Amino acid sequence: MSVRELVVLGTASQVPTRHRNHNGYLLRWDGEGILFDPGEGTQRQMLRAGVAAHDVNRICVTHFHGDHSLGLAGVIQRINLDRVPHPVTAHYPASGRHFFDRLRYATAYRETVELAQVPVEGEHAVAAATGAYTLEARRLSHPVESYGYRLIEPDRRRMLPALLAEHGIAGPDVGRLQREGALRGVTLADVSETRRGQRFAFVMDTRLCDGVPALAEGCDMLVIESTFLDEDVRLAEDHGHLTAGQAAGVARDAGVRHLVLTHFSQRYADPADFARQARGAGFEGELTIAADLTRVPLPKRTP
Repeated sequence: MSVRELVVLGTASQVPTRHRNHNGYLLRWDGEGILFDPGEGTQRQMLRAGVAAHDVNRICVTHFHGDHSLGLAGVIQRINLDRVPHPVTAHYPASGRHFFDRLRYATAYRETVELAQVPVEGEHAVAAATGAYTLEARRLSHPVESYGYRLIEPDRRRMLPALLAEHGIAGPDVGRLQREGALRGVTLADVSETRRGQRFAFVMDTRLCDGVPALAEGCDMLVIESTFLDEDVRLAEDHGHLTAGQAAGVARDAGVRHLVLTHFSQRYADPADFARQARGAGFEGELTIAADLTRVPLPKRTP
C-alpha cells in the first residue's frame, strides 16, 4: 500500500529548544523516502519517529547553515552502519560541495553503501527525473546560497468503466488501448480522463523572491519556513527569512491545498500566533503548524 506523508523530525530555527529539535523532514513517497535538511540530532529524531536508515533514498539539503546540515555526518554514517541495501543520492548547492564532503568524512567509518552526489546550481535545475516523479530545485534568497525543492508527479490517465463498456472495450483490449492510444476507432481520450499528478514543495531559509512562488505553484503540500511573525518583518528581511503572513500569502496565491509552516524562531512561545497570522493573510486551505515527531499526510488526490 502506497503511503505519502511528511514525517516532521525537527522544527527549530537556528538553535534547538526544549520542545523543538533542529530541522529534519522525511517525505514518504510511496516506497521511497526523501530526507530534507538533516540538522543536528536528526539521527535520534529518526529513532523516536520510527524512521529507519533503510527508509532514506535521497537527501536534499537546501543550504549549509548548521541547523539544516549538521546532522548529515550521523545520518550518512548510520546509512553505512546499517548497510542500506539501495543506493542513496544527495542533492545540495554545488557551491557547498566542500561542506558536504567535510560532513561526509567528519570521522572514520566504513563505507558500505553507494552514496551518489548530484549537486544543483543555476536558477532552476532538474535534480532527478524518474518514472515516478521529477525533482526540481530553484534558487532562493538567503545570505548563503540556498535552494528549494519541488517534486512533481506526472499526470496519468484514469480509465472510465462506463465509457469503456459503452464502446465495447473490455479485458485485454483495455491494456492494448492504453499502450497504443487507439483501438477500433476509439481513442484513449474517449474513455479516460486526466488524473493530475501530485506536487510537493520544500522551501526553507529565504526572503521573498521569484523562486518561492515558482516552487509553491499548484502544490498539494507546501512545507515552508515562517521563522518570524509579521510584526518582525524587518528582521525577516534582514536575515533572509519569511514571516507567517508572507508564507501564507504565497500559498494563497499559488493555490496550495495544504500549508505546513515550520522553522520557528525561539523568540516566540505560542505556535497559535503563526496560525492566526496565516489565516489573517487569507489562506483558506488545510493548515498545519509543524511540531516535532508528527506525521502529516498529503491531501487525497483531486478528482
